[in-house]
Amino acid sequence: MILPLALSEMCYETRGGLLLDRLSLTLEPGPRTVILGPNGAGKSLLLRLCHGLLRPTSGSIEWLGPGAGSASVHQAMVFQRPVMLRRSAAANVAFALSVRHVPRAERRGRIAEALAASGLNGLAERPARVLSGGEQQRLALARAWALRPQVLFLDEPTANLDPASARAIEDLILRFAAGAKIVMTTHDLGQARRLADEIVFLHHGRLVERAACGRFFAKPATREAAAFIAGELLW
Repeated sequence: MILPLALSEMCYETRGGLLLDRLSLTLEPGPRTVILGPNGAGKSLLLRLCHGLLRPTSGSIEWLGPGAGSASVHQAMVFQRPVMLRRSAAANVAFALSVRHVPRAERRGRIAEALAASGLNGLAERPARVLSGGEQQRLALARAWALRPQVLFLDEPTANLDPASARAIEDLILRFAAGAKIVMTTHDLGQARRLADEIVFLHHGRLVERAACGRFFAKPATREAAAFIAGELLW
């Protein structure tokens, strides 16, 4: 197990300013963690840093588990707008497995299992780029899950999807959570209530509050969180 992931006084700064400000957070195995906050709070940026796509300007981010040395191959990320290769749905999954050097003998079984779990086995040979938005997002989840990650980062996985497609994605997330730590961002408070075990709330790049999901929504501890839940604009 590669977890926990410890962030200590982590900052991320660009010429435009300080985007994450001395953020300290430890992500443990188990609970589904949902990151909330207004637009520009740093939610997606935090996921990219955790996944290793970016490096912090200062502070530290470190995997502390016994498998920390191979952390990069034990995690996966699904983006709000996943990139689909000009290949079939099955070939998209196959490519991800080849990049991770999964033995050829295992790939066919993993592809079939991932597509079946995602309800896409009937579309295996269809070009991925002609799939609907919901089908593409399910394929992105299948592609990530086929890697058998210990940690799965999800950035707004149902943004711009219709309710039926969003529900299908939520069902997949709950299914995949049985074998992986889920860390995800969302703008949908209802979705956060349905999927989260714990909430991490960001505002202006700062960690303002972290609490169990029920407690966060029933009795937020900070003015900013209470205003966000009430639908007020935060500045």
